This record gives sequence, structure tokens and C-alpha cells, in this order.
Amino acid sequence: MDRAALLALPSLCALWAAVLSLLPCGTQGNWMWLGIASFGVPEKLGCSGLPLNSRQKELCKRKPYLLPSIREGARLGIQECRSQFRHERWNCMVATATSTQLATAPLFGYELSSGTKETAFIYAIMAAGLVHSVTRSCSAGNMTECSCDTTLQNSGSASEGWHWGGCSDDVQYGMWFSRKFLDLPVRNTTEKESKVLLAMNLHNNEAGRQAVAKLMSVDCRCHGVSGSCAVKTCWKTMSSFEKIGYFLKDKYENSIQISDKTKRKMRRREKDQRQTPILKDDLLYVHKSPNYCVENKKLGIPGTQGRECNRTSGGADGCNLLCCGRGYNTHVVRHVERCECKFIWCCYVRCRRCESMTDVHTWLTVGLPKTR
Repeated sequence: MDRAALLALPSLCALWAAVLSLLPCGTQGNWMWLGIASFGVPEKLGCSGLPLNSRQKELCKRKPYLLPSIREGARLGIQECRSQFRHERWNCMVATATSTQLATAPLFGYELSSGTKETAFIYAIMAAGLVHSVTRSCSAGNMTECSCDTTLQNSGSASEGWHWGGCSDDVQYGMWFSRKFLDLPVRNTTEKESKVLLAMNLHNNEAGRQAVAKLMSVDCRCHGVSGSCAVKTCWKTMSSFEKIGYFLKDKYENSIQISDKTKRKMRRREKDQRQTPILKDDLLYVHKSPNYCVENKKLGIPGTQGRECNRTSGGADGCNLLCCGRGYNTHVVRHVERCECKFIWCCYVRCRRCESMTDVHTWLTVGLPKTR
């Protein structure tokens, strides 16, 4: 670290402490706030100064070297959630740590505890992000207690000319840490609905972890004379997090509603479907999603008014769907930029001034009802 960074460290830590003092340190899911920090070094504050619950702080104190991975896991999850839903009515909006009003609520607001399909996706993608970042750190050699997965070493198929080698990603360690860090026992709650929601969240955490493991791929490197592939060394590696995001988005689209009554195990809400087993990588929800079209101040739903839509698209970003069938405004945006630049000897660049017009479509905002 250079001298300027060292001199700035105390002020950065003080800034972080001020921001974190605004955050809701008593609720489930506070660790997610670490994913939106674009400044400072929260690990320098120590575990006690971070927005973690008591179990997480204890684990953090025992394994402080995992803090960068925890922060990166939260960042991955938030970024992918916003990417997957950027064109949808619910666009995975998160609060900002610079806003006192929003910082007093959970990072994802109403969705984090609503028990809806959106809740299911949040828990799954955040758990998957933590697995992915911790496993990456292990493979990169950043930690002493984990590295590559050595269980496959010295095996393979000699007759087919390949063997396991290289550095396989140790996804099992990442999954183990994610469970230790995120999962609270169901027995710790007493209220009926709380038990159902907690069981649902635990299942969706595991669904996110299973997605990372299920999408592991095999990479190989050829060895042989003159570029031939007489022998191959193969290893297992995680898929890109974007691919994991698409997998979980598909699970979101096909998520399963479960009964809100507490039984020995979770059951499908529809009685005629209860013989169909619930799989580990299925996403589960209890309550139906609210109407994300119209502003609802009580639930913190902004509605889609003012959102830009694509008039020619038939998908989720199309004006018919995103504007909820209420019509849209069209206005022309004028763009001015430098173009056709040429280097003139010697020594300057000459450019033309180019203009273009673009039609922008946004949902009508006049005369719309608001839910309060």
C-alpha cells in the first residue's frame, strides 16, 4: 500500500464506521450491506464493527482472513440480482448506504422478509455468491486452511488417455462456509409464520449453493508431441457467476409455492401436487408477489413509472409489460459527440461534431393511482 493510501486509512475507516452506525445491526441479512461498499476497507474495522449478527461475528473473529471473500460474495450476489432483473417490473432495487432514511431498513427492503419469489431469489443468489467468492479464494491460494480440491488427484482413465490433475475448485469448502455463515437453526424461532419463512430461506440458501455445485464444468489441457492430445490433464472449475445467475433466474420463473402451515417438512401448497417431490435446487416461496406496477409507500415499492422501456421488444423490457398496459410517453433525446477524429501532424486531433436523435419511451406518470 502506498503512502497516500496509508494516510487516508484512518479517515476511510471513520467514514465506514459512520455509515455502518446507520445500518440495522439487529436484523437477518445485514452482511449483505458489505456488497455495496465502494470505498474504504471494512476489514480494518475488525469483526465487531461490521453489520453482522452474533454468530457471524464469532465466525469472523475466528477466520478474519475470509472478510474480503464475504464482501466479494455479497457484491457478486447484488450485482447479478440487479443484472438478471434490470428489465423487469421488480428490478432488484437496493437501498444506498448514503441515505439515512433507506439505511435504517434491510438492504433489499420489503423483499427480504416478504416470503415471495423475489425473497427466494435474493437468498439463493446471495448464498451462491458467497460460495463462489470463498471457493475462488481457496483456489487462488489466499487462505491456509483450503486450497484446491485434492480428492480427485491421481485418478482418471488411463485407457482413455486422461487423468485428474491441475487445481480443481474446492466448492465443498465454499458450501461448508456458506452454511456456517448464513444458516440459522429453525428451532431458534417460535412464531408459526417465522418458522415457515425461516425454513423457506434455509432451503433457498441451499438451492443457491447447489446451483454452484451443479454447474461445475471440466476443463482439460492436452499433452503430447507436436500438439497432439495423447494425454489430457483435467480439473473441475466453477462456471461464471453470470451462468449461475441465469440458472437461478430460471428457477425463479418456475418457483414452487409452499403451504404456510407448519408440518414436519415443507409441502407444496396445491394438494394435487404434493406427491411431486421438492428438489434441493428448487426455489420456494410462501406468499404471492405484490403488484410492482404501482407505487406502494407502505411496502417501499416505487412502481415502474418513469422507467425506460423498449417499444419494439416483446420481452420483459417491452413497453406493454413494463408499463403494465397503461401507455407510455415518447420523447426525443439529442446526443452530441465528437466523431471521425483524425490525428494531424504535428500534433493535435481534429474531430467533427456529430448529432443523433433517439426515441426514449417511459411509462406515463400522470393520473396513476397509488397504493398507500
